[in-house]
Amino acid sequence: MAVRIVRLGSPRQPGEGTRIGTVRRPPRGVRKALYASENWFDVWYPELSPSADLVAQAQTAASEAEWQAFVAAFRKEMSAPAAGRTLDLLAALSQSAAFSVGCYCEDEARCHRSVLRALLAERGAILA
Repeated sequence: MAVRIVRLGSPRQPGEGTRIGTVRRPPRGVRKALYASENWFDVWYPELSPSADLVAQAQTAASEAEWQAFVAAFRKEMSAPAAGRTLDLLAALSQSAAFSVGCYCEDEARCHRSVLRALLAERGAILA
């Protein structure tokens, strides 16, 4: 069992399990009843997405320094007690359950999900 880091809206992989959408907003133009069947997510969990200000910062980061500033700020947000407990829970669940977390961004390297991957790994999560 493991946690996968995925792009929301992409085809599901065998054994992927429940898909958790770690995005600030649900997909535009998609009816709520279709989120799961159209491979967006099964559960929406915006608490693991960057704040609105940080989303804007990430989207406009043109240099590596600007991206690293976003990473540092998002890590700070994820160090809040509630976010930390959620990450600890997901890391523990990855030991015995298959599930995935994701975002819409095309390039994981320039997406908050790359930070989530690192944070989960730091907590001992099994990553697929």
